[in-house]
Amino acid sequence: MLRVCKPCKSIVYLCCVNKKLLVGIVLLMSAALIGMMGIQIYLIGDAVKVKEATFVRDVNQALQQVVMVLEKEEMERQYAHHVNLMNRRANVIAVYDSLKRSMAEDLQKPMSQEEYAAFIRRTTIAEEKLQEMIFGYQEATSAVQEMQPVRIDSMIRTELKRFGIETQFELGIYSPTKNAMLFQKTGRYPQQLIDQSFAFDLYPTISPVRFADKLLVYFPHEKRFLVRQLSELLFVSGLLILIIILAFTSTIWVILRQKKLSEMKNDFVNNMTHEFKTPISTIALACEALRDNDIQKSEVLYSTYISMIDEENKRLGSMAEQVLQSAVLDKGELLLRRDRLDFHEIIKEAVATKMLQAKSRNGHIFTDLKADEALVTGDKVHLTNIVLNLIDNALKYTEAVPQIIVKTRNIPNAFELSVTDNGIGISKVNQKRIFEKLYRVPTGNVHNVKGFGLGLSYVKAVVDKMGGMIGVNSELKKGSTFFIRLPLSSH
Repeated sequence: MLRVCKPCKSIVYLCCVNKKLLVGIVLLMSAALIGMMGIQIYLIGDAVKVKEATFVRDVNQALQQVVMVLEKEEMERQYAHHVNLMNRRANVIAVYDSLKRSMAEDLQKPMSQEEYAAFIRRTTIAEEKLQEMIFGYQEATSAVQEMQPVRIDSMIRTELKRFGIETQFELGIYSPTKNAMLFQKTGRYPQQLIDQSFAFDLYPTISPVRFADKLLVYFPHEKRFLVRQLSELLFVSGLLILIIILAFTSTIWVILRQKKLSEMKNDFVNNMTHEFKTPISTIALACEALRDNDIQKSEVLYSTYISMIDEENKRLGSMAEQVLQSAVLDKGELLLRRDRLDFHEIIKEAVATKMLQAKSRNGHIFTDLKADEALVTGDKVHLTNIVLNLIDNALKYTEAVPQIIVKTRNIPNAFELSVTDNGIGISKVNQKRIFEKLYRVPTGNVHNVKGFGLGLSYVKAVVDKMGGMIGVNSELKKGSTFFIRLPLSSH
């Protein structure tokens, strides 16, 4: 869509991106992104629940296998123990019968006092031996089921590894009859073993269920283990979400940047129309005056109008050159000569060119060329344009009587040029953007400073191409100092 600017009647392009439409797109994309992230988180939560259920199932199967093996071994041990007890009981009965027969036979024989004393000694020794056998039998019959915590720990670890569960666990054996923990592996998680552990009855077939000891297993790092199991899924999901967020952010940034560039180009076209219109109008008026037969012609009049036309024509050429230079910079086709030049000579010529403009406003351009070494490698045309641009900016943005100072000095391995003015200054916010193409420092509704916003971006491009750098120090209402640093020419 085209619109004619009423004050200047110039044609400008309107921005194609509607602000409300842009906001709507951003909100819609944000809602879609949040929805996708929500669904992804929900699916990951479901995956975690599935892993938890699988973990519980595998642990139960592993521990049940351990309990079955332990019970089988205990039954075999008890069977062997009972066989042993029966054999020992038979031995006691045999010894008792033998002792009984021996005593009966000895008592039927006549014995002297010495033989009787010997009989009593034999009987006492036999009784003591019988008592030892009886005590051993009683001790064996009252033996309790032996616990082997170290072996149980090894069995549990082996079974868990078979199911792919390799994480730290705490082991405990609890006695309901004694209401006490008979064994605990590390002693670090007593309460968790009671409240949050996997519990199984030890020897449920052999012992009454309510009196059976409990095998307790607690996993202190269960959540960490499950997350580690899902690490690949979490990594891929996180990476995809990050890519979507970056793509979304980049898209919004590009849209906003294109919108800003469109607005800047509209301003550029409008400014260019204003800038070109003034010299064109001046030339048209001069030509019309020269053609007017009613105006008395003289050499002075001809000279005045021709000088006016020539000056305005040069102005048009200068503005056209700026636009062409901008196009060259956009294409990356800026070619520079590599000549050894005395920068001081270039500065003096540029200052002389702009001195009349400064004096027309009762101002002055001062030079303070203190650099001992001023030989640089570069292109004379572009170096001259750099100095002219900096001085021209200093004059344009100085509302009072211009007092411009052009200084040079040497710093290690470099030449520094600075241009200081007593102008309006630049805020910290705008200082970050003044070297952007088409950017002009906002001046509200007052447009008394002419230009396209191409000068400083051109200067920076040329300085960068020459291996130098450019910077600015400025404060509002206190003036600005632009400085460039270029490497010295090698001998």
